[in-house]
Parts: sequence; C-alpha cells; structure tokens
Amino acid sequence: MIRCGIAGWIDKELIGSKKFYPPGVSSGEERLQYYASQFSLVEADSTYYGMLPKRNSELWVERTPHSFRIDVKSFSLFTQHPTNPKAMPPEIRAGIPADLTAKRSVYAEQLPAEVVDAAWDSFRHALEPLRAAGRLGAVFFQFPPWFFPSTKSLAYLEQCHERMYGFQIAVEFRRRTWLDDRHAAGTLAFLRARDIPYVAVDTPQGLETSMPPLSECTSTKLAVVRFHGRNHRNWNLKGAPPSVRFQHNYKDTELSEWVPRLQAMEEQAAEVHAIMNNNYSNWSVANAKRLEELIAEAHARGEAPQDH
Repeated sequence: MIRCGIAGWIDKELIGSKKFYPPGVSSGEERLQYYASQFSLVEADSTYYGMLPKRNSELWVERTPHSFRIDVKSFSLFTQHPTNPKAMPPEIRAGIPADLTAKRSVYAEQLPAEVVDAAWDSFRHALEPLRAAGRLGAVFFQFPPWFFPSTKSLAYLEQCHERMYGFQIAVEFRRRTWLDDRHAAGTLAFLRARDIPYVAVDTPQGLETSMPPLSECTSTKLAVVRFHGRNHRNWNLKGAPPSVRFQHNYKDTELSEWVPRLQAMEEQAAEVHAIMNNNYSNWSVANAKRLEELIAEAHARGEAPQDH
C-alpha cells in the first residue's frame, strides 16, 4: 500500500489559502475529520515543537477512521536540536537547573539524566493512544546538519531505537555525508539490520546541503518519502519559515519521477508513506492528490517498478 498525505493539516498557509477546507470547517476537530475523509495519511509536526499531552492523541484517534495513519515528528530534544525549556511539561521542567530554565534553548546533553529520561517517558506516554489504536504510522527522527556520521552518532541512533521500543521509528538525515561514497553502505546497512526505515527525501539538488534523492528501503515494514520541494533560491535562507524554504508546486513530470520508485519500495515494504512538506497555499494537498492519481494510473497501465 502506498499512502499519500501532507505535513500538518492545520498549517496556516493551507488554511489561509481557503482552497482546501470547505466553508464552515473551521475548528481543529472539523479540519482533521475533513482531511481524513480526503487522505489516509498525515504527518503531525506539532510534536517536534512541544511535548503534547496524551489527550491530543486520544482526540486524534476519536476524530479519524481506523484505516487512517498519523506519522509524528520526534520532539526536538531527542534529535539534538536546541529546545526551549518551556516546551516541556511543568513536572519535567521542574527538574531542570534554574540557570538552564532561564535560557531560550538547551540541548539534551546539558540536562540531568533523570530529566531526559522523564522526557522520553512522557513522549512515549503521550503517543500510546495512537499506537494502541493502530493509528500511529512512525515517529520521524529528523536529525540536523550538525549530526554527522560517527561511532557516537550511531550509538545515539541505537539509543533512540531502544528508547522507542514498541514504536515504529524512521530516520531522516540532513547531512549529505551520511550518504556519500564513504558512508552510504554503512549507513544503510546499520538501518537495515535494525529494520529502521530510512526517510528518503526530495529536495533541491546541486547545493552543498542537498540530500540525494535515494529511494532505498531499509525496512520490511515501512518506507517513507518526504517531499520538501525544489526551491533552490530559498532552500538555504537562514531563519526563513517553511512556507518560504519549501515553496514549490510540483509539476507532473517531477512527481512522475517518483512513481516507479514508490512502486519499487511498495514491493519491498508492507507500507509506503509519501508526504508532501511543501507548505505553501494549497500546493501540498494538490500535489499529494495528484501523486495518488499518477500512482493509480501507473498501476492501471501495469507499469513495472524501477530498479534502484
């Protein structure tokens, strides 16, 4: 099965476009219910910015059909991103030293071990309703450009895998060296040995920060592709919001490049998730729907998947 969807059903660009949600669909509940009537997959990004309460997961379960899947992004603290202490629940924040609580951002390595442990426990607890109801697709661990290949980094990936035991995780890299000639084979073998999906990405090519559009399956359970757009001009703009960096409306020719790759992934993994993260106007939903159509057309023609 290939599922198509977008990152963020309450994205302000999507809502502001007034080109997707019908008039009168204005609450969070109504938007999720409507979205779930149009797609079978969505990615929740809010879990990256703050540790959500368990009730959020319960509501998402109540508002979606059993066949629906929700992928969630890992909380920023767990992917070695700077994290605002205020993004953590009060009971966890209480264990952070006062000098760190006053800071705008901290890293996990700066915090007491018991605080980090409590944060992991809280994160898993909040996602449990989704997992128990069969709605949870995968937890995306999207690592920053400064997370580079090393023994220490591999050990940390192993730790994330162990911390999330019982949950499906997937890993996305933002540093090209993970997939260069020296490291690619080892990176993919590491993930494959642990049945962890490598998150393939579609990004602008030819830049120092570009990740190759590698559609490699490293898990028999799940394969993931995230479409970040191909906006060369805005990709490296510092401080630019996603609606600027990922502002790209995919052409049919660009989407068609991925159809045989997705079909090949479908043959190797039980499920494939294709997620549009080009959050500008209604481009993400329009592109996700068009990708669905192109895949269906290819299946109808009986086209063979692409070797890779």
